[in-house]
Amino acid sequence: MNSISDCDKIYMHRALQLACCGEGRVSPNPMVGAVVVCNGKIIGEGYHRKYGEAHAEVNAINSVKDKSLLRDSTIYVTLEPCSHWGKTPPCCNLIIESGIPRVVIGVKDPFPEVSGRGIAILKAAGIEVISGVLEDECLFVNRKFITCHTQQRPYVLLKWCESSDGYIAALKNGEPTPVKLSSPISSIYMHRERSLYDAIMVGTTTVITDNPSLTVRGWSGKNPLRVVIDREALIPADSNIFADENVVVFTDIIEVLHKSDRYVKIDFSKNIIPQILSYLYSKKVVSLMVEGGANTLQSFIDAGVWDEIRREVSPLTIHQGVKAPQISFVNAKVSECGGSKIYTKFNL
Repeated sequence: MNSISDCDKIYMHRALQLACCGEGRVSPNPMVGAVVVCNGKIIGEGYHRKYGEAHAEVNAINSVKDKSLLRDSTIYVTLEPCSHWGKTPPCCNLIIESGIPRVVIGVKDPFPEVSGRGIAILKAAGIEVISGVLEDECLFVNRKFITCHTQQRPYVLLKWCESSDGYIAALKNGEPTPVKLSSPISSIYMHRERSLYDAIMVGTTTVITDNPSLTVRGWSGKNPLRVVIDREALIPADSNIFADENVVVFTDIIEVLHKSDRYVKIDFSKNIIPQILSYLYSKKVVSLMVEGGANTLQSFIDAGVWDEIRREVSPLTIHQGVKAPQISFVNAKVSECGGSKIYTKFNL
């Protein structure tokens, strides 16, 4: 068995740093970083910069000025090199053609067209392959991609902001009323998070009450697909969510299904969460942020269908209103942001 050295871990750490540079730009592909090392010196680096463009291994190998050094080098890759043709050629082929004799891999690719095949091709070519270096860290960096392809559904983040006394909205004449609980700083932070997800989801009441745009503001990044539940087609046609066609609405009202391709029929007599996630998975949505309302969030919690929860607790109080979703935050990571506390809990 080939041993894993401290140097292998150091170079894989660097590959992980590079992988994270592609965050928010490569989905539905994974984030991948690669480092080429010769005689204890890094001679090439690269990462997957954008979906449809060159993979990390290609960028790393192309960055090496003296290609003759590749025959005495090791390439460190956070995820198993691809072995199939997609938008770009197989990375395994390039590694073999470059004459690199040793490949160190962080984690095996869960994608069915790759999973173990890349490693087998490299070994068949006589290349020394070591895998499982900083495996937990590599799994975590690509938790969205890996969850999607092992669970056959998008990675699910539940996110909400609540008052210090446990409410997410006030009540006025018995109806939910929006209250600004997030600070300017925490709002920017959460908009950054939006830019890192493929889709964002809310329920009917949230759209009617808040009329949200569900776009990225105050941060540079792509707008996620807007996902809305509207069983009875109650949402007004002039709502902000309909500003463009980057929206899908789940309903069972036959009349609206013929109005636009953005309407999708599901069976509300059954559990709608698996139906929604199955549809999104079929559309290559790797990650989903669920922002509300309380009933929608609680339904995911009760079903146990979530991977991460971000709960922002504002120092403000409401005294009465719509209660925040209920879940224990024992062992959650706690951080400060703009006067609020953010609790992050994983279910991986």
